[in-house]
Amino acid sequence: MNESMYFYVLLVVVFVLAGVVKGVTGMGLPTVAMGLLGGALSPVAAASMLFIPTFVTNAWQLLSGPSLGPIVRRLWPMMLAVVAVTLGSAALLVRVDRTWSRVALGVALVVYAVYALLAPVFRVPQRRERWLGPLVGALSGVVTGATGVFVMPAVPYLQSLGLQREELVQALGLAFTVSTISLTTGLVLHGAFGIQQLGLSALAVLPALLGMWLGQVIRQRISARVFRACFLGFLLLLGLELVLRPLF
Repeated sequence: MNESMYFYVLLVVVFVLAGVVKGVTGMGLPTVAMGLLGGALSPVAAASMLFIPTFVTNAWQLLSGPSLGPIVRRLWPMMLAVVAVTLGSAALLVRVDRTWSRVALGVALVVYAVYALLAPVFRVPQRRERWLGPLVGALSGVVTGATGVFVMPAVPYLQSLGLQREELVQALGLAFTVSTISLTTGLVLHGAFGIQQLGLSALAVLPALLGMWLGQVIRQRISARVFRACFLGFLLLLGLELVLRPLF
């Protein structure tokens, strides 16, 4: 198998796996894909390739939920901060040394996995959302711009708002859609998003959708708690591998 064929096979496998995670949990496609592609591509190229499949799957998740209007009205200050900071911090993904960008991605994965596995459930009082939402959005924008992954601290924050299950899934869809558009726009502004990457991004849509469908089938047959533990354990190992790789 030549190098080009190997890459396309890798692309299909990565996005099917990432789509499965997305289908079961409602999140994780860019996180898993960035982690797996981080071994074969620069973070900038991997982030660019994620644009179309991530946008399509997240827009589907956002628009198919029951509470679009109320969620947008509640979260728009946070989303505004995500957009503003991600556009500026995308320069980090372009300019930071490739090795350290991968290490930063690994650290983000490890922090999130450890937090989700060990931290107790907490609730943010609604009266604090006015200032805490934009702060979390800004911090998440920095992490997204530096690593290409929108996870920390936005996901734990959204999980702490006391949303119903379908509302939380829809809120995650909104946050992921906004961050995807913002990061891609930032990469375009910094001249790091090319036509070739857009073509590869389009090719990744079908594997991602297939994976989502498989994930939805799996979700109906296994305990969400068991899968969540396996998923977070996988992210922890993946993050540790990215952090430790420069040492070997």
